[in-house]
Amino acid sequence: MPDSSITTKCCIAGGGPAGMMLGFLLARAGVDVVVLEKHADFFRDFRGDTVHPSTLELIYELGLLDEFLKVPHQKIEKLSAQIGGERIAMADLRHLPTHCKFIAMMPQWDFLDFLAKHGRRYKAFDLRMKAEAKELIEADGRVVGLRADTPAGALAIRADLVIGCDGRHSTMRERAGLKSDDYGAPMDVLWFRLTRKSSDDTDAFGHVEAGKMLVMLDRGDYWQCAYVIAKDGIEQVKAKGLGAFRDSVLTMSPFLGDRVGELKSWDDIKLLSVTVDRLQKWWRPGLLCIGDAAHAMSPIGGVGINMAVQDAVAAANRLAAPLEAGKVTDADLQAIQQRRTLPVRFTQWLQLTIQKRLISRVLTSERRPKPPLLFKLVGMFPLLQRVPARVIAVGIRPEHVHTPEAGPAT
Repeated sequence: MPDSSITTKCCIAGGGPAGMMLGFLLARAGVDVVVLEKHADFFRDFRGDTVHPSTLELIYELGLLDEFLKVPHQKIEKLSAQIGGERIAMADLRHLPTHCKFIAMMPQWDFLDFLAKHGRRYKAFDLRMKAEAKELIEADGRVVGLRADTPAGALAIRADLVIGCDGRHSTMRERAGLKSDDYGAPMDVLWFRLTRKSSDDTDAFGHVEAGKMLVMLDRGDYWQCAYVIAKDGIEQVKAKGLGAFRDSVLTMSPFLGDRVGELKSWDDIKLLSVTVDRLQKWWRPGLLCIGDAAHAMSPIGGVGINMAVQDAVAAANRLAAPLEAGKVTDADLQAIQQRRTLPVRFTQWLQLTIQKRLISRVLTSERRPKPPLLFKLVGMFPLLQRVPARVIAVGIRPEHVHTPEAGPAT
């Protein structure tokens, strides 16, 4: 039986932050777009939940901020860390040049549902759930579409442009033969949650001790916890037993003593394998990769979602008009890579520097750490805390929405 077939201007593989934001912006600009999401819904536990001020500023530019902030979330205005026996204020977001001077902690599924809801208001937006992009369709050396598995069977989608937004294990970039540089990571992360009490501190909190690190994010009624371990060290952690792991958590945050028993089995703890890589070339004729499909980020700073959204805005700004006219060129795709390379390279360089100079040393040390002099200076002078706040929350060369709204939404 032949594949079912449809034709569109743009087909986006992947319904994560990059794919959903790009699909929404293109449909808003009147460009026919099909977005494929392989799952039945957006509910995935232990995905990144940090919506930074740079992303909130884009939502403001779209006129949706008041509605967005009605979605349940928690606000992070300050970041602090305990290094050995000293607690240090690291970043103060309350002075940012943005409408929202905080990080919004919001489940990623709520963020994606919000974008999907507003995308569906435009007739050009076609979101297909349980549809997984599997193969590229090529003709004369150019990508002209893709094939997807759907509940109704195989579907061939012919498109002027295919955009890979299918994450760090991207099928699209693999099928396209795009090569990446792997920059390595000395760590993996164990994610888990523990009940939060109203009497607990509200700051985003990191604790560094000899051989271990713990980050705790306030999610309202629970703490989202990230326990940093050496790369590929999960089996060694398990070999010591769950009780030893609980004890290690308590040495970092003793106030969790009445709650750490909520970790009843290893099933309550999820492994995030950390990767930092970047494609050498983000595109081929007819195909562009953005977000994690183009550059996997370290979890340091929680910037992954926001870098993906920034990519999507840059892509929409450049592509909306040529897509509508049916005249997307290789120069358009190269221009997007060129625009986004600087912020991505800078952010990854910063992450890699922190990994090498701080995290790798901590994970291999048996001596209780002391705060570096630079950290002490930042903690002593509140004005200096605005610098890391700006780097983490806004970044360099933030994007702004330049695509028009082609017509009224339904």
